[in-house]
Amino acid sequence: MVDQQPSYAGWTQSAVAEAEGFALFETAIGTCGVAWSERGIVRILLPGESDDAVRTRLARELPASHEQEPPPAVAEAVVRMRALMAGEQDDLADVQLDWSGVSDFHRRVYEIARAIEPGSTLTYGEVAHRLDDPGAAQAVGQALGRNPFPIVVPCHRVLAAGGKSGGFSAPGGAKTKLRMLVIEGAREPDPPTLFDV
Repeated sequence: MVDQQPSYAGWTQSAVAEAEGFALFETAIGTCGVAWSERGIVRILLPGESDDAVRTRLARELPASHEQEPPPAVAEAVVRMRALMAGEQDDLADVQLDWSGVSDFHRRVYEIARAIEPGSTLTYGEVAHRLDDPGAAQAVGQALGRNPFPIVVPCHRVLAAGGKSGGFSAPGGAKTKLRMLVIEGAREPDPPTLFDV
């Protein structure tokens, strides 16, 4: 059964209220954002239209926090996320996350996604099977669409049936998802079309 607790972008208001700070960081896919509490990373944002858009979104979602230098553990996670998005192989499995605002069902989905190695993928249906709930593929997709920890919880590695990209809630949508998969070696770049010229 899927938890139906109120959430904000995948986590409850308690986690939002406890975020201590946030920072922006550059990656090969653009400027990302990270927010943290004393328990670990609370939120990661994939690139928006601009640095200011990422900063504004973090400030809006985490009104009690402010932009500052991250603590050492978060700074190290940022270094590793940058490296992963530059093509280095790192599963980020030991990066400390603040799960306090994440529902049990979402956490189970995220833990399965987190175990997918860089360069590999699963489908929503395969994740549902690993949950021992084969009919939960749509709920898996909804949980991944609310993932507050993209990159560390690699929702981009979960595809629709038949290996199709499926949805992706980050700015840039499926194009961003495919770009991340290409960087990790899970997909070949699509050949350019006449519209790309």
